[in-house]
Amino acid sequence: MAVHELFAYLCVHDAGAAIDFYRDAFAATEKFRLVEPGGRIGHVELELGGATLMLCEEYPEFGIARPDPAAPASHTLHIHVDDADATIARAVALGASLVMAPRDMFYGERSGVVRDPFGHRWNIGHSIEEVTPEEMQRRYGATDSPC
Repeated sequence: MAVHELFAYLCVHDAGAAIDFYRDAFAATEKFRLVEPGGRIGHVELELGGATLMLCEEYPEFGIARPDPAAPASHTLHIHVDDADATIARAVALGASLVMAPRDMFYGERSGVVRDPFGHRWNIGHSIEEVTPEEMQRRYGATDSPC
């Protein structure tokens, strides 16, 4: 067996609003969407820096539900950008909640965390230095915050 690709596939309450948010916050471009006759968006593919992010609206009849924005996150999407501070500020201005302000991290990134208006958690960072796995482990053991 060979795995050829892995896609993040997010469920959101309002796919149209999510498309707009990801376009404006992260420069995503829409590849295509599939819409049911009643208007529910069943599938959208967005491109972010060469990666594909898939979205759908809720399908309770199939057990597919959006995250509860008030509940702890069960996943994080991690994106690398040119300027983490600017991207985080833009996402917050567009309605994301700031979870962790950008800061220099032990693993060689400047990064911060937001929760988008649809309940999904995003770690947004840019590289500030090359760090070997051994040095990363040493720093990780000396920090009080792994994220």
